[in-house]
Amino acid sequence: MLLLSHSSLATPLAPQDNTPIYDGPYVFIEPGAAQPQTAYWICHNQLAQTPIKQAKLSRPSDCAQLPEPTLNSHATALLPDTYEGVNKVIALSDVHGQYDVLINLLRRHKVIDSQLHWAAGDAHLVMTGDMFDRGHQVNEVLWFMYQLDQQAQAAGGQLHLLMGNHEQMVMRGDLRYVHPRYQTAGEQLGRSYDALYANDTVLGQWLRSKHTIVKINDTLFLHGGISQEWIDRKLTLSRANALYRQHIDKSKPELKQDDLLNFLFFGNGPTWYRGYFKANFTQQELDNILAYFNVKRIVVGHTSQSQVLGLFDNQVIAVDSSIKLGESGELLIIEDNQLIRGHYDGARSIL
Repeated sequence: MLLLSHSSLATPLAPQDNTPIYDGPYVFIEPGAAQPQTAYWICHNQLAQTPIKQAKLSRPSDCAQLPEPTLNSHATALLPDTYEGVNKVIALSDVHGQYDVLINLLRRHKVIDSQLHWAAGDAHLVMTGDMFDRGHQVNEVLWFMYQLDQQAQAAGGQLHLLMGNHEQMVMRGDLRYVHPRYQTAGEQLGRSYDALYANDTVLGQWLRSKHTIVKINDTLFLHGGISQEWIDRKLTLSRANALYRQHIDKSKPELKQDDLLNFLFFGNGPTWYRGYFKANFTQQELDNILAYFNVKRIVVGHTSQSQVLGLFDNQVIAVDSSIKLGESGELLIIEDNQLIRGHYDGARSIL
């Protein structure tokens, strides 16, 4: 039974063309139910639903090639934000709904196999934010990552799905960059786009369990960057990650009323900061930040490049390789004390 009452539709999205829309699944956690019972789909612009049997989602027969994930009862378990002794780390960023580019890149570097299953053993894969907005296959990216999260852990590896500024924007209802494709889902389901990923949804709960910053071996990973203001405030990873999870659903005015939350969610905070790419940023500032976290380097997304790029003698590595354009992309591989650019065609070169 459809029981989708939530906030009214937010700012209208741009009008769509006449291409039929296929979208989903969307899974809502119904009050009083032990497990989700129903998956909702958009099939040729129309709402459809299928029962969830033994945690498996099955799309309607006439609903294109939409994801058919298996729900994971442990998906929202809170994981550590600091790791040591990891043999291989792979990082990329800012996918922005470009599912095909993501799949091609991961497959060519054997992170996943031909069936799109985890194939990287005990490696750690870090997505430094911004899966949402701009592109037309955000939901496909999310469900793929949801499944990969479970598969990586089962193989002894780990997926670190870090929150970027666009995840934060969507969750607080800032829908300026949502692809028009998703207007249909909102209309058919009677929810604003942000409510499709609210805390009463499977994907919404999963996303809200994730960190914003992680430290793996001697490297710090996050979306934007750490500024001197973080050090001045004497913040720790655990406190910042907890504050992000606790306040992710607050509105912009609510966040701005609190000095610390205003820093964390905006301006010089870790999901928006671009200081490393400005001419007035100094080596001394970077040395202070690296020493504060006891790391050799910081890996960030957010600021677009044409490739994986090392700055300050590779003490800052930018991994937003413009996947959002939907044409190509790169990833960073850290293995055997080497920093490696993973090119879109599967080739590799030392950074």
